[in-house]
Amino acid sequence: MGSSDFAVPALDALRGEGYQIPYVVTRPDRIRGRGNKVRPTPIGSYALENGLPLLKPENLKTDETFIKALADAGPDLLVVASYGNILPKSLLDLPAIGCVNIHASLLPEYRGAAPVQRAILDGKEETGVTLMYVSEGLDTGDMISSLSMAVSGMNAGELTDALSRLGAKLLIDTLPGLIDGTAPRIPQDESKATYAEKIGKADGRLDLRESTEMIARRVLAVTPVPGAFVMRGEERILITKAGTASPDESDLKEELYKEAAPGTVMNVSDKGIYVRTGDGLLLIEALKMPGKKDMPVREYLKGNTFDAAAPLE
Repeated sequence: MGSSDFAVPALDALRGEGYQIPYVVTRPDRIRGRGNKVRPTPIGSYALENGLPLLKPENLKTDETFIKALADAGPDLLVVASYGNILPKSLLDLPAIGCVNIHASLLPEYRGAAPVQRAILDGKEETGVTLMYVSEGLDTGDMISSLSMAVSGMNAGELTDALSRLGAKLLIDTLPGLIDGTAPRIPQDESKATYAEKIGKADGRLDLRESTEMIARRVLAVTPVPGAFVMRGEERILITKAGTASPDESDLKEELYKEAAPGTVMNVSDKGIYVRTGDGLLLIEALKMPGKKDMPVREYLKGNTFDAAAPLE
């Protein structure tokens, strides 16, 4: 049971190891991507491309066709990864072994919808994946196993991809213990639990009064979705890569730098756009201007100019 790209490596690994997959369950086709066309989820696309039986229930509790199909299949195990819906108790009780979920954090930290983005926003140096039993609560079930990895300056898209592959490995490594009954059940420490609230479009707006480090983290956390942006008047500028910089790097006179207000464009060069923040300088290295493609600043400047006189907000 899965929907997003995060779930694909786990399904691919199950298939590659020869496990029987009576059904793949995903969310219904919706309008997705460019062109406003109705498309299947990434998991749905994978199942169709590889000839796997696919179910796309609108409602897990009331879709009689889905409920009967799953009951007739008599699954030993339900594997969930980024499915996007809460599973009812009737479904959790169906498989003989149980229902397990691959969650993109080291539980009990970052339960909820946006564990990867929130870990980056919080400046975590390490995160990971946890295989857990699904319960009726939100990511509250007993843990089975986990693997950790360094965040290493990756944006949310890159880190999610890396964690999806790590999650697939964790699943395959843990399955023998689930099958023979030796896999542990480790209760989560509720006193250490944190919640990763969903990231929305508004979370992509950069506050240039914040510290440079916090702004750079936010760029990483909301890239590629929903995207980091600033406003220049009525113009919305998408920022796809940015980092910290020093006044020395940008050839700035110290007195001009100190007097500048947050949002002031201090310098524009092939290295990028230097912008004053609440405590220093942000170097914008790649951006997407209105009507243009996403590109490094040095490429953008080959055929365009950037108005350094207008502040960014």
